[in-house]
Amino acid sequence: MAYTYDRPDLKALNDLEQLLKHLTEELAGWRRRTLVAEAELAEAQSHGGKVAGPELKEARKRVIELETENQALRHRIEAARERLKALAARLSFLEQHGGGNAA
Repeated sequence: MAYTYDRPDLKALNDLEQLLKHLTEELAGWRRRTLVAEAELAEAQSHGGKVAGPELKEARKRVIELETENQALRHRIEAARERLKALAARLSFLEQHGGGNAA
């Protein structure tokens, strides 16, 4: 009778990978929206639109906040990816050297 060892952590790792993928896509969407908003503001200014004032200041402030948040989230995603790779390597090592009793 042949026994194949199914790693119990694979589902969790796959779920985490999917979560990271969706988070990255969400960040990309926010980035696109931010760039569109910046372009619209620049166009309005170049056409002599009176956008200056509190609305423009708030929009610029919000863009800066979003950029800062995006950068922080990118760093968190990269750190999570690195931890995930390290965890996968450790689990692989344990599976190879622990006789398949990595649980």
